[in-house]
Amino acid sequence: MRFSLGNIFKGDRSLWIVMVLLSLISMLIVYSATGKLAFREAGGDTSHYLVRQSIFILTGLTIMVILVNFIPVKLYFLISPALIGITLFTLVAAYVQFKIQHKPTPRSLDVGFFNFQPADLAKISLVMYAARILSKYQKTKEDLWFAFKRVTIVSGVICAIIFMGNVSTSVLIFASMMVLMMIARIPMKYLSGLIGAGILFVTLVYFTANIMPKGFGRVHTFKERIDDFLYGDKEAEKGTTQADFAKLAIFEGGTFGKGPGNSEVSNYMEAGYNDFIFAIIVEEYGLVGGTILVFLYLVLLYRGVVIVRRSERTFPAFLVAGLVIMVVFQAVINMSVSAGVIPVTGQPLPWVSMGGTSMLFTAVGFGAILSVSYYNKKIKASQDSGQSEVAVAEVPVEDQDL
Repeated sequence: MRFSLGNIFKGDRSLWIVMVLLSLISMLIVYSATGKLAFREAGGDTSHYLVRQSIFILTGLTIMVILVNFIPVKLYFLISPALIGITLFTLVAAYVQFKIQHKPTPRSLDVGFFNFQPADLAKISLVMYAARILSKYQKTKEDLWFAFKRVTIVSGVICAIIFMGNVSTSVLIFASMMVLMMIARIPMKYLSGLIGAGILFVTLVYFTANIMPKGFGRVHTFKERIDDFLYGDKEAEKGTTQADFAKLAIFEGGTFGKGPGNSEVSNYMEAGYNDFIFAIIVEEYGLVGGTILVFLYLVLLYRGVVIVRRSERTFPAFLVAGLVIMVVFQAVINMSVSAGVIPVTGQPLPWVSMGGTSMLFTAVGFGAILSVSYYNKKIKASQDSGQSEVAVAEVPVEDQDL
């Protein structure tokens, strides 16, 4: 067999190109934005975080290659209930660890040789589980009602636990589940009630935050950030805030930016390589660079729609839809925070911000999307050759008649 890149990087080629371009942007901007961090944490070695980010990116790309080449789509269907169980266990374990060790937040779980945020696992496992349930129960109104209840309950429990340590992530996940259910033809009369309940809950938390105990999750931080956005940040009187630095970076970037490595604002920001990385991108590469980045995420969204439309089975279609929605929503939130459009949150820019295990979970999500796109191509090739029954046999029995 003749070797070619196409035999390794299978699936949607446009999506692979987007991932490579985002990887290059990530390495360039992380190297530029971590100068201050390098002098504080790495003894002045400015290449330290570039090497670290490159390793995570290469590891993530390797994960994608492995998933698209060796993991069949049906496996995601089969393992999704087990992943939900693992997610619940790690979320509870992180909260218990937070209480016992008096950690700042219950976001991360220390398992000895590395830390990871169970919420990142929840993003993947919930989409897989919701896609499974929504694909199995599509035939009747009773099926749709059952699917709605099952997805809402499981998502609600997981998001409630995440809410205790990361409000924005819980809202992101729950909103993504809502949109996925809408795509899966869940009646709006069910979803509208759920939307109303969600708005009521957030409003109640906001107005009761001051009477809640200090140890009750991050509701006080949640309220403070909304108040800062609506009425102005009181900390601004003591000096420039992170949000102000982000706006300054975007302003100074202008149309074409200051050029690679010439960011000045990143030297004063604590999260310029993570939560506010979009602002540093605009400072160095200007409105042009920011537009290119937005375009790449739009391409990702478009290719996701194409993959969904080409899927002949409901589970793969819902799986891709949920994963793409999650990534795009997170990207929009990150860029909106940098631009000052919404209150400050802790959402990194997917596959661009400096990260650790969160990037690896993101890679799993992209790997699943690529697996579905490759699976679609195999079905099409089988149908063209008159062997469609082979392709159908690869889908779980529960999903074949949908």
